[in-house]
Order: sequence, then structure tokens, then C-alpha cells
Amino acid sequence: MTDSVLVEVLRGDVVESVHRGCVAVVDADGGTVLEIGDIERPVFPRSAVKAIQALPLVETGAADAYGFKDKELALACASHSGEAAHVELASAMLAKAGLDVGALECGAHWPTSQQATVKLAGSGGSPTALHNNCSGKHSGFLCACCHSGIDHHGYVKAGHECQKMVCEALEGVTGARHGADNRGTDGCSIPTYAVPLKNVARGFARMATGIGLAPARARAAKRLMEACMAEPFYVAGSGRADTKLMEAAPGQIFVKIGAEGVFCAALPELGLGIALKCDDGAGRAAEVMVAAVLAKLLANDAALAGQLTGFANPMLRNWNGIEVGRLRPSAALTSANALSAVAPIPTFS
Repeated sequence: MTDSVLVEVLRGDVVESVHRGCVAVVDADGGTVLEIGDIERPVFPRSAVKAIQALPLVETGAADAYGFKDKELALACASHSGEAAHVELASAMLAKAGLDVGALECGAHWPTSQQATVKLAGSGGSPTALHNNCSGKHSGFLCACCHSGIDHHGYVKAGHECQKMVCEALEGVTGARHGADNRGTDGCSIPTYAVPLKNVARGFARMATGIGLAPARARAAKRLMEACMAEPFYVAGSGRADTKLMEAAPGQIFVKIGAEGVFCAALPELGLGIALKCDDGAGRAAEVMVAAVLAKLLANDAALAGQLTGFANPMLRNWNGIEVGRLRPSAALTSANALSAVAPIPTFS
């Protein structure tokens, strides 16, 4: 099955490039609300599932034991930009568990924020593992280990008790099998699993509503989702799509990017989870896709839908600041119809 073109790139008024992809919008019971492309195809959701991977941090009691609030929980779910506030908070999280940067096994890279990189290089500094966009997630893993009395060394390996807890959370929430045969290694060295896009979307509907989860897990999920929506800067960073989309509708939209053109999102008030994949891995197209889908699902709020539609139609400018083109969702995306009515549902009863 060949996925449809969902995003077009225009130079002037001529389509210069296109991006294909697939989209799943699902409720917590597995009912499909919107389906574009092959949503049964396994994909690696990568960092888009960090909120699910953070469940053990809360469920083990580590978050409470170390006094973590919304900012720390949001950072544990983050692909942050390596800005000073992100680095400082990750370091502080580790310190609560009696650890420092040396305990991180995610590797080091320059901040993804150009401004943060220039500032760090200009001061004569070098990047550490704290600048890694996944350092908040890894700090959460380490805190869960320390609080639970688990030797944290090698915590990134599939056979480590930490990753066994993470794998169980992923399987329990998405309902998809996570095994050795569908396992890969993520950029930050932890396991990542290829599962059907529909299952990932259902997982975020469950995270957003608590439906289908045991009471303790439902409470942990609610806490993490609310923390991310309350502190979107710590989920991503200045000017990032995740941050801007959540800031557009505080408490109404959860969204999280993953590498290679993946986005996951949730609309708690509607009880819906969203997962999408841009086939060629282009982040710019995935951002258009998720904004367009959110605009469609939130069409009853004209002002918000208009703002989201603006995000879905970004302008392209050259180095002189001249407008040279734009990205836009294709007709296949904008005309796709929901398969069932979208109405508010009760959550976390």
C-alpha cells in the first residue's frame, strides 16, 4: 500500500516537493476516528512515546520521593533543545538521586538549539550528556533505578530491569507486543520498538483518559500528561513545534515529536490519541501534518482552529528574508473525513 501525499512544498505557486504519510486518530477503546494510509504498518515511534516511557518514574514512587513537580516530569518526557534551563534541571534531577552527569549513558551532542550551541561554544565549553535532547528522560530512568534499589549501570540495555519496566509500560498502554524481533536501538541507546501506528494512537488516548489502564497507572499517566501541557517549554524548547502547539491551547493539547517524521498527540477533552508518520522522515512535513490534524479535530473552536491552520501552512523564506514559498497540507489530508463523531467524553472517573 502506497501512502498518499499529505504535504506539498511550494516554491512560488508551483509544487516543488511532496511528502507522503499516514495518520491514525483513535479512541481509548480502539475505535478509529480518522485513518489515512496504512495505520497497521509497524513504525518506530522513537521519542514520541517518552511520556509512556516515563511511567515507571511515577509508578515506582521516585517522582514523589525526589519532590519532582511539573517541570521535572515534563523534562522526563522531553526531547529538549539543550538550553540552559533544560541542562540545569536535568542536572538537578540527577543530584536528587545522588548522581551526576557521569551516570548518563545517552551520549553527548551539541544543543539542538542553535542559540544555545553558539553560547556554549562561545564560552569555550563543550557539550556533555546533559545537553543530549534525551537527558531528561535518562535522568528519570536513573532516578527510578536509584529509588527502587536497582543498580543503574547499563540501564540502557534491553535486559536491564529499568528497560524491562519501560517495555512493560509500553506494552500495557499500547496493547502491542514489544519483543526482540521488533526491537531496534534508539539514538540515545535505549531500546525502541516498531509497532502499528494505530496502537500508538490508542496508547495516547489511554494516557489522556485513563480508560483501559489500572487505577495507579491511570493516575500516573494523568500526572505526566498534565505536567507536559503545563510546562511545554520543558518538553521541547524555544520556538519548537511541540511547545508552540501546546501553548496555543493550554491543557487541551498534548503533542510530542519523534525522530524520522513521527508525531504523537492527545486531546484529553475529546478522549482521542493521534499518531502519524511522514514516510520520508521529514520533520517539517510531520509538523504540518500534526497541526492540520489538530485543526480538523478542533474545528468547533474557530479561533484555535485558525491558529492551528496557520501552523500547518508555514511560509518559506530565503537568507534575505524574502518569502519564496510555503508548505501546505494536501487535499488528501484536509478533505479526510472523521469516521465517527468527535464529542467530549468523561475521563479519569
